[in-house]
Amino acid sequence: MTYNQDELDNLSVRIIRGLAIDGPEEAGCGHPGTAMALAPLAHVLFSRIMHYDASDPKWPNRDRFVLSCGHASILLYSMLYLSGFGLEIEDLKEFRKFGSLTPGHPEVGHTTGVEVTTGPLGQGIGNSVGLAISERYLRSRFGREVIDHRIYTICSDGDLMEGISHEAASLAGHLGLDHLTMIYDDNHITIDGPTEIAYTDDVPARFRSYGWQVIELGEASEDLEKIESAILEVQSNTTQPSLIVLRSHIGFPSPHFTDTSRAHGEPLGKDETRLTKEILGLPVDQSFYVPQNVLDYYRSIGVKAKDKRTEWQNSIASNEEFKKYLIRELGQDWSKDLPVFEVGSNVATRKAVGACVEYATDKIPTLIAGSADLAGNTGVKLKDGVRQDKFAPSGRQIEFGIREHAMGAIMNGIALHGNLIPIGGTFFVFSDYMKPSIRLAALSNAHVIYSFTHDSIGLGEDGPTHQPVEHLAALRAVPNLRVIRPADANEMVEAFRLAIELDGPTALIGSRQDIPVLAGTYENKHSVRLGAYTLYDEDSPDIILVASGSEVSLIAEAKKELNSRGVSCRVVSMPSWDLFEENATEYKTAILPKSVPKLGVEALSSLGWHKYVDDIISLDRFGSSAKGSVNFDKLGFNIGNVVKRATDILGAMK
Repeated sequence: MTYNQDELDNLSVRIIRGLAIDGPEEAGCGHPGTAMALAPLAHVLFSRIMHYDASDPKWPNRDRFVLSCGHASILLYSMLYLSGFGLEIEDLKEFRKFGSLTPGHPEVGHTTGVEVTTGPLGQGIGNSVGLAISERYLRSRFGREVIDHRIYTICSDGDLMEGISHEAASLAGHLGLDHLTMIYDDNHITIDGPTEIAYTDDVPARFRSYGWQVIELGEASEDLEKIESAILEVQSNTTQPSLIVLRSHIGFPSPHFTDTSRAHGEPLGKDETRLTKEILGLPVDQSFYVPQNVLDYYRSIGVKAKDKRTEWQNSIASNEEFKKYLIRELGQDWSKDLPVFEVGSNVATRKAVGACVEYATDKIPTLIAGSADLAGNTGVKLKDGVRQDKFAPSGRQIEFGIREHAMGAIMNGIALHGNLIPIGGTFFVFSDYMKPSIRLAALSNAHVIYSFTHDSIGLGEDGPTHQPVEHLAALRAVPNLRVIRPADANEMVEAFRLAIELDGPTALIGSRQDIPVLAGTYENKHSVRLGAYTLYDEDSPDIILVASGSEVSLIAEAKKELNSRGVSCRVVSMPSWDLFEENATEYKTAILPKSVPKLGVEALSSLGWHKYVDDIISLDRFGSSAKGSVNFDKLGFNIGNVVKRATDILGAMK
């Protein structure tokens, strides 16, 4: 049968809806309703609006698509299959099954064509802001002929209820990210029922107050021409991000479940599936039905930008500077002259981060720095860094404001754009606000760097509300997150180098207070990569003292007192459990032999320490408002207590 374009568009939308029904139905779980309702929007984006080449899904100048409401993942998977990104119909049949390429929420790096990992609602909005920051920075740095692409994001009521959306959208409006277009699926339904039971925001007014352009399309979710026209209209705005508000009907055209919470979070069921497919004019006895003409049509769309992509690649072939950005190339010997701190001096490790960031300003042009209003405290400030805003889009210093949650998600977007390395800082206690984004950075293997400072009771009089206790244990528990708490400034310099050179996320944990620069840390700097190493040793030690961060200097002093009492000691600096676990068993047992008793010292939670030591001086309570030195002494982090606990261990073994 021959179809004209209108008929082919109509059939394509019906096929997308059929796939949105069949995926969750086959899985026995999932969210068909949003995908069904947004089939026309997805069709317009993928067939008429976005520039991409499915045969080269990593083309740097492609448009980016973010499905912030990741529970509607079957919609994205259907579009990736139809457009030829590598998914096959069998992958759709494996939706939400173990080991499949079509998990319940999209995962970058797992499924080709997925740009960011969206799951927790609101994260995709923050990611999109990060993608838009990267795009605009590169466009302003190299010109529109090199970089000029757009970020299209679909968000839901749930995304906009989450607090992160307020933070991220506020910053996007302030920055004037003109290549960011967000389409709000205003379907008025959550799992618990109508949104009105908990949500009566005036969303258009809210976004206008942020400085966004807003287009209210109303009841146009089935009108391909109106959708296309609105998206094309916002592209002419060169000063603002844009929000298109689209009133949709979840589960449409299901006869019984349209506009109900049932369509949100459950498959339609056998009977409703049959009725809905009859309305759609699809075979009721066939699942995952895709006629060849629709597949051929979409596969041709998937590569329609191939010539544009080839022309772009030829045009940048001689642009050596931009090609460095494409691979985030580090300059040769970039780290050769990193700061070195003098033994015996007293330097807060947060200041060492600042010295490294300042040094790296000229050495690593792909480094983007920012802080949640605390640049002076966290050290995350480029040397003479130009503040990025709508008037200086090529600035590399991002003022995130007091928006830690958004900062984390935005950093993920910057990193996953593929060309820049973001480093962001805040007080360690506020990693709580960033935790969902940190976790997704680890899941995404995003190359982001966190500078978390004021790492213990040593921060002093701000008291227990600002003194992290359980935070290090919480981050250590995150898979694929590299957590490093250096003993002194020289260890921090090496930790910074590793954070730059190793892929994936790294959390640098720094002290507020000045701490001694220890003899041997510079000479052993490459041992930071091993996670733990012997800093000071003696033949046949009676006991091993193990610590991280500022407590390493404490156990070094305690060693002297123990030596005076005839006790031989080994001092082990253990800045990173994650890195330590990467070693062979032989190395780990050489550093921490089972035959020698071990005492750990860390002014934070004891959780996890008993894997490495026999006893631990830790802080399993909240801190106190007092000078840092007083806190340490009153709470048992002093030479006398270390010596007593070490002596107790040795006495118990006799």
